Amino acid sequence: MKLLVTGGHGFTGRHFVKAARDHGHDVTTLQADLKDREVVHQQVCEAAPEAVVHLAAISFVGHADASAFYNVNVIGTLNLLDALAALAQQPRSILIASSANVYGNCEQSPITEEQPPAPVNHYAMSKLAMEYMARTYLDRLPLFFVRPFNYTGPWQAKSFVIPKLVTHFAQRAVTVELGNLDVEREFNDVRFVCEAYLRLLQKAIPGEVYNICSGKPVTLKSVIELLDQITGHQLQVNVNPAFVRSNEIHRLCGSPVKLIDTVGEISSPGLVDTLRWMLAEN
Repeated sequence: MKLLVTGGHGFTGRHFVKAARDHGHDVTTLQADLKDREVVHQQVCEAAPEAVVHLAAISFVGHADASAFYNVNVIGTLNLLDALAALAQQPRSILIASSANVYGNCEQSPITEEQPPAPVNHYAMSKLAMEYMARTYLDRLPLFFVRPFNYTGPWQAKSFVIPKLVTHFAQRAVTVELGNLDVEREFNDVRFVCEAYLRLLQKAIPGEVYNICSGKPVTLKSVIELLDQITGHQLQVNVNPAFVRSNEIHRLCGSPVKLIDTVGEISSPGLVDTLRWMLAEN
């Protein structure tokens, strides 16, 4: 299948492109800046994709420029969808990557796709706005949405907590500064996420939302303990108040029931295997 991937040089994109090619797909990565409408239209027309995986986004919650979230995540997606809708032969499947951050802080856990969104930061708000905007194209394009919960792997930016920790342990640093240590997250393997995306391209229903999750959250403290055991190195963790967000999401755990019902069980490396992989690639 001819796949067009946006964000192909980013963290998820690099892993997804490799996984898709390993599955025998013909992959083209969009090189255009999503904010450049004319170039996006030109490159989409040249690619003539059978399916699209839209991963490009500003994804770091702490990004300094709030307007950039909307310029890229909303307007950039708008430019992409306009270009896809203009194709003579439209793709048969289009994956739009949103985020589990749209759920915000909620009492329900694990979180299902029916949970009303309640975003608490600009990243999450831009992703939810992108979802609503994209739905206006459902009469023309076979879109579906994925809301991945936290995941990690090699090549993820060190501004994210797991690669930051892995780097400090790999370098046998003495101390590390972190924010809230009591947060609870799923830290799934990027290979699990890529496999879910590939299966959903074949089986997702247009207009539907799918959590990409395992339903197995861990505390940040337990991740630090695992890295200590794997490396034999003890790292002193200092809480820096500057890294503690006032609107922090304390627990983020998803229900994988709908995903499993749609594409079947997906085997995933355990967190220890993921951390060992990241340490080996560091």
